[in-house]
Amino acid sequence: MALSNTLFKISSFALCLLFLFGTTSGQLSATFYARTCPNFRIVITRAVNSAVSSEARMGASLLRLHFHDCFVNGCDASVLLDDTANFTGEKTAGPNNNSLRGFNVIDTIKTQLESLCPGVVSCADILSAAARDSVVALRGPSWNLVFGRRDSTTASQSAANSNLPSPGASLSGLISSFSNQGFTTNEMVALSGAHTIGQARCTVFRNRLYNENNINSSFATSLRPNCPSSGGDNNLSPLDASATSFDNRYYNDLINQRGLLHSDQELFNGGSTDAQVRTYSSNAATFSTDFANAMVKMGNLNPLTGSSGQVRTNCRRTN
Repeated sequence: MALSNTLFKISSFALCLLFLFGTTSGQLSATFYARTCPNFRIVITRAVNSAVSSEARMGASLLRLHFHDCFVNGCDASVLLDDTANFTGEKTAGPNNNSLRGFNVIDTIKTQLESLCPGVVSCADILSAAARDSVVALRGPSWNLVFGRRDSTTASQSAANSNLPSPGASLSGLISSFSNQGFTTNEMVALSGAHTIGQARCTVFRNRLYNENNINSSFATSLRPNCPSSGGDNNLSPLDASATSFDNRYYNDLINQRGLLHSDQELFNGGSTDAQVRTYSSNAATFSTDFANAMVKMGNLNPLTGSSGQVRTNCRRTN
C-alpha cells in the first residue's frame, strides 16, 4: 500500500510538471505556456500591432525573420544571436547582411515578457508568434500556433549562406532549396507569396531591371530612376503593387511580368509552377489557405524542445 501511494504521488507530480512546463516528448503544443505565462500572446500581439502601425514594412520584416531563422538549422532563434568569440552569427551572412530587420521589435517583446514571466517564453516562440501577428496585422490569413521551442546556443553563418534561397535563384534552385527543408513545390510557391508585402533593396534586383528580358518594359522603366545602373544600392522598391497589404496581388504581378526579383519571376516563366501561380492569382482564398498551412509546417522545422537548448533571457546572446 505504501508503494502504491508513493507511485501515485510520483505520477501526480510528473503530470503536474507536464502541465506546468509543457510536453516532455519534444512535441510543440498550443497550450505550452497556459500556466507559466498565460498572457504572453497579448504582449506579442500588442507589440507587433504597434510596430506595424508605425511602419507597415515591419510586418514583412518580422515574417522574414522567422523564415530566415527556420531555414537555418530549424526554428531556434539562431538568427537573433550577435557574433561572439566562439562563432560568427547569421546576421552578416550574405542573405541577411544589411537586410534583416525587426531585431529591435523582438528585443522589446522579450524585455516585456521577461518582466511578466522571467525565463519562460523562448525567443524562437516569439519569432513564430510575431510572424503570424504581422501577417494578420496586414490583413492576411491567420493560422494556429504551437509553442515549446527552445533557443539555440550557437549560430552558423555558413549554414545561412548555403540554406537560404537567393533572390537570383533559378526555379530549379528554389525547388531544391525548399525541398531540402521538406517542402513540396506547391508549398514553395505558396510561401513565396510572402513577397506580397515588404520592399527590396536596389542591389538585389538591379540586374533584372537592366539585363533581363522577361520583365514588363514600363515596369522596368518606372523603377530605373530609383535604382540606377550604379549607386543607390539601398534604395527600396515594393515587392508587389500592394506591398502593405497581404493579398494575392504578387501572383497577378508575376503573370504580367512585374516580379521584382529574378527568383520571383522564375515562378512564372514557362516552367512547372506557372499553373500554380495562375491558381493563386485568381483565387485569393486558396492562396491564403495554402500559405497558412505551409507556415504551420515551417514553424515545425527541427525545433529544439525538452531539455535541448535554452530559454534565452536576452535574444541577442546566450545565457
